[in-house]
Amino acid sequence: MSKAFMLKPDLSYLNLNSELALYQLNVAQLVEEALMNGEGSLADNGALAVDTGKFTGRSPKDRFIVCDDTTRDVVWWGDVNIKFDECKFDTLFEKLTKHLSEGKYYVRDASACAEANYKTSVRVITETAYQNLFAHNLFLRPDESSLGDTPDWTIIASPSFLADPVTDGTRQANFSILNFKRKIILIGGTGYTGEIKKGIFSVLNLLLPCEQDTLSMHCSANVGKNGDTAIFFGLSGTGKTTLSADPERGLIGDDEHGWGDETVFNFEGGCYAKCIDLTQEKEPQIFNAIKFGALLENTNYFPETRRVDFSDIKKTENTRVAYPITFIDNAIIPSIARAPRNIFFLTADAFGILPPISKLDAGQAMFHFISGYTAKVAGTEAGVTEPQLTFSACFGKAFLPLHPTKYAELLGRKMKGNDVSVWLVNTGWSGGAYGVGERIKLDYTRSMISAALSGLLEEENFITDPVFGLRIPVSCPGVPSEILNPKNMWPDKQKYDARASELSIAFVNNFRQFEAFANDEMLAALPKVVENTI
Repeated sequence: MSKAFMLKPDLSYLNLNSELALYQLNVAQLVEEALMNGEGSLADNGALAVDTGKFTGRSPKDRFIVCDDTTRDVVWWGDVNIKFDECKFDTLFEKLTKHLSEGKYYVRDASACAEANYKTSVRVITETAYQNLFAHNLFLRPDESSLGDTPDWTIIASPSFLADPVTDGTRQANFSILNFKRKIILIGGTGYTGEIKKGIFSVLNLLLPCEQDTLSMHCSANVGKNGDTAIFFGLSGTGKTTLSADPERGLIGDDEHGWGDETVFNFEGGCYAKCIDLTQEKEPQIFNAIKFGALLENTNYFPETRRVDFSDIKKTENTRVAYPITFIDNAIIPSIARAPRNIFFLTADAFGILPPISKLDAGQAMFHFISGYTAKVAGTEAGVTEPQLTFSACFGKAFLPLHPTKYAELLGRKMKGNDVSVWLVNTGWSGGAYGVGERIKLDYTRSMISAALSGLLEEENFITDPVFGLRIPVSCPGVPSEILNPKNMWPDKQKYDARASELSIAFVNNFRQFEAFANDEMLAALPKVVENTI
């Protein structure tokens, strides 16, 4: 009999009754529990399909960090990291654990960080079986010898527990609260599992840079047959998942990584992929991973069937699937590789200004890392009908407890300590803005990335863009040379200059919030604002 069934974890440090805990259930047991509890249904592909209720995404305005002696002078307080009173946390904790103790609940011991030197043990206590299945899929699954040990961090998640904003200090009934002193994350009033995943990501985004000089990154990563590691940063709609899913390269991970002294390592043991318009032809790795053991969230079936209609977004555009990384054929296990040789910042520039690919020096890399630029277009998000500029610091502003310049400086130091090439890749428009120009062909982008990965692009001649200072290759195998310089593709060159000026001003204005903390290299990378000629 496995150790998981022989013991009950000691939950006295949480004032919870261990006898009520269903501990370390396997996948089949969790699925059985979820079905018995009425939490979801089995799709015809074998995956458990559930609805997460009112919330089908994270609620950033309801994410808090307890302000105490541990965090007061460290955290970047503001609209991302909202202060929460220490005493109110203690009271809310007692209320939530009492609520949870009224019935059965599910307990799972897991860990984060595939690299042993950085491993963080995590205990996830959930009200529902499907949340526990999510934790099984997304976190690293420990061997039985470590089960039952007191964890480094504990997450308690109860969708049915609603806070009282008047007495509990929350904004509304739902909440996600991080307490770095007690090493506890409380999640209530929401069934969206992404709050569990991003809670630990936020924790690591403080601990790893501060305690181990390790860069925490919101990125995907893969590795070639020769052991060359590549990292892909990019916001939604930039092609991060598509471009990093290369059958010729092993997948390290799709979302959260650390860059330590000598290695890049996955924080997670699974993937949490978007499902909107998913097809086997477009995303075969993700499509084929949806089978028994996977967890589908907020998808819909075709009428009178259990076949998932991935184009149906009546519940949300943020349909998701969670599965272990072992469901991907070319996954690297354990998810560790050498320090990166190439880093790609992906942006879908809907204004047609940025080049399809350009090389960045250290200062430019730090600047564009802090900027985290892309543009939302119609269909990317509800209510978006015209292109909208989007800046998200370090390509993950919502999860950064520290000031973004801290991460950028760490990136710069690691770049200089390793032979790393950093590339800005525009997967957006060319020859004009969205609605006028054309989307850069995926085949061209793949060719440019392949040329960068193989080292061929390093051998090309480069020209320098006069506004952004970007180094643009004059040619690239498999790509028409004329598209590499974006100005060439605009019929009206004066109009291009005017739009480039507008975009440069937007970059400069966005950077003002970081300027006081920026170093000289970052400041030198600011675009040159020229007079708008139209």
